[in-house]
Amino acid sequence: MVGMKFFVISIYVFILLGIGYISMKKTKTVNDFFLGSRTVGPWISAFSYGTTYFSAVLFIGYAGKVGWGFGLSSLWIVLGNALVGSYLAWRFLAKPTRSITSKLGVLTMPAFLEARYDSRGLKIISALIIFVFLVPYSASVYMGLSYLFEVVFNIPYTVALVSMAALTAIYLVMGGYFAVTLTDFVQGIVMIAGVACLLFFIVSDPHVGGVANGLTKLAQYDNRLVKPIGPPGLIPLLSLVILTSLGPWGLPQMVQKFYAIKDVASIDTAKIVCTIFSFVVAFGAYFTGGLSRLFFNNQMPTSGGLPNPDMVMPQIITQALPEMFAVLILLLVLAASMSTLASLVLVSSSSIAIDLVRDTLYPDISTKRSVLLMRILCGLFIALSLYIAFKPTMILVLMSLSWGTIAGSFLAAYLYGLFWRGVTRAGAYAGIFTGFGLSTGLAAYYKMSDAMIPTIGSLAIVVPLIVVPLVSYFTEKYPEEHLDKIYGSRGLASKSVYQGLVGER
Repeated sequence: MVGMKFFVISIYVFILLGIGYISMKKTKTVNDFFLGSRTVGPWISAFSYGTTYFSAVLFIGYAGKVGWGFGLSSLWIVLGNALVGSYLAWRFLAKPTRSITSKLGVLTMPAFLEARYDSRGLKIISALIIFVFLVPYSASVYMGLSYLFEVVFNIPYTVALVSMAALTAIYLVMGGYFAVTLTDFVQGIVMIAGVACLLFFIVSDPHVGGVANGLTKLAQYDNRLVKPIGPPGLIPLLSLVILTSLGPWGLPQMVQKFYAIKDVASIDTAKIVCTIFSFVVAFGAYFTGGLSRLFFNNQMPTSGGLPNPDMVMPQIITQALPEMFAVLILLLVLAASMSTLASLVLVSSSSIAIDLVRDTLYPDISTKRSVLLMRILCGLFIALSLYIAFKPTMILVLMSLSWGTIAGSFLAAYLYGLFWRGVTRAGAYAGIFTGFGLSTGLAAYYKMSDAMIPTIGSLAIVVPLIVVPLVSYFTEKYPEEHLDKIYGSRGLASKSVYQGLVGER
């Protein structure tokens, strides 16, 4: 049976490498490598968004720790992820993002901020933040994958970590965004099938004994675990909802999906598909995590003799699922994580190769050298992520720090920049510095406390939404000529914003 498990994983790996090789022949320009030439259809765009959204961080880190601590109240996060993180993101952001970035000819978040706010400095700062603070998120994904491989295959954590990093590097460096889009649809199907199997075996396992019986058993440990608000309380739960649902609105690897979609007409289909996908996948993960105490008699599993919530989900999978279905879940997490890692690496490498080198320091660099530089930076980013993943840190802490810092830095400047002519350069800078300062400053003050990091991240996201319009109200406005270049004339801009909010008819 062990040989069969390795055979299934090997087939999957060879498929990924084959797709990377085929895609390499199509990847000739930076636009090809980073956005697939803006030709991605609605279903693949939706699955690409969803598989980037949910990775090993969700299944291993969040579902385990949050589900254990909050019980079934963690299902509020599912609703937030599906309705806010997916449906409303596509509803409000996709059309204006696709239209404005295509009109301005920009490929990245830093390039958009530079064009909207007419500030080269803003571009440089944002590019550096992206490259540095996506590294811990990437590291958290590698950690989740490695824990799962360690438990399911008895592969040492270090070996699994290095193997996953090498696979990501080869697969992505060869094919870029074409490689990502060709596999995302298949990966999405694997995820849906895996979640269905996971829920079936979890509910029917003797530790649970059906939904009603499982809820009764869970309430015996702590009645609050089956209440609308779990034991940690409302503020920590609300913080997690904000961080994981509103946070993606400001993450460049998520916004990139709106840049790359084929046309505005494809967005309505992608919106529905992505919402359903997000609900199904998030529900499977958090519902399982909410019942996790039943599998361990209310005693947190350990790693190295110490309680480790990152081991909750891997051990549940090995206990509740037959071996071959455990391999399917492994493929589920691997599929989600590969897509997430691909997007993270592409976005981070582009922030240096495109925004700093090609557009700022060395504008005459050739197309061939630009693509080569992006490939080299992809490898460097993976190496840095690997280095951090070797450090003993909780997955949830790394992911929360990354999302809180990046989304806190960019969400307000990006969101107001799409819809409001009145936001100023000073307002954008104030928003970025506020979000960045709150996230990093408070994280340092509380010494990266796993109890505080999600709340810190949510504050870093929300506070700049107040700061940006406040500072913009009192600072110098842009001339109408600049605003017309971004939005069109005032009348057309109003129509564009309206269509972005309610959809085209």
